[in-house]
Amino acid sequence: MRPYKCRKVEQEPEIKFFKPNGIPAKLLEKIVLTVDEFEAVRLADLNGFYHEEAAEKMNISRQTFGNIISSARHKIADCLVNAKALKIEGGEIEMKRNFFCPGCKNSWDEPFGTGRPEKCPKCGDKNFRRVNNRNEGCGRGRKARRCSNGG
Repeated sequence: MRPYKCRKVEQEPEIKFFKPNGIPAKLLEKIVLTVDEFEAVRLADLNGFYHEEAAEKMNISRQTFGNIISSARHKIADCLVNAKALKIEGGEIEMKRNFFCPGCKNSWDEPFGTGRPEKCPKCGDKNFRRVNNRNEGCGRGRKARRCSNGG
C-alpha cells in the first residue's frame, strides 16, 4: 500500500449543507462530501484546471485526483437526481493560509498551524496581511483530521 499523502486545500467551504427545497432535512438521506472532494470539484469544475494541474495543487497524484473527483461528482449527481441532502465535512486535509505584501506585491502561502510569519519572504517588510480569511478554523469538524505527517 502506498503511503498516504495529505491533501492540500486552499479554501474551506462557506456553506456546508445543501438540501432540496421544500423537504425537511430530517426526512432526507444525507450524503457526505469530504473537504478534499469539495476542493477537487472547485479546482476542476469551477476553476477549469486539468487533472494534472489540480493534483499538483492538492499535493497528490493525478490518479488519486481522478479518483477523488470521480467520487465527488458521483455524490453530487446522486444528491441532485435522487433528492438527497449534501453535507461537506471531514477528510485528512492541510489548509494553507495566504499572505500578501503591499510593498512588493508578493503573495505567498504558509501551512496552517505554523504561526504568523515575521516578515515578507521576498522583501523583508513586516507590513503584510493575511488574505482569504475563510480558511481560518480549518481542520475542524467532527470527522476532519489535520495531517500529522508534515504534508
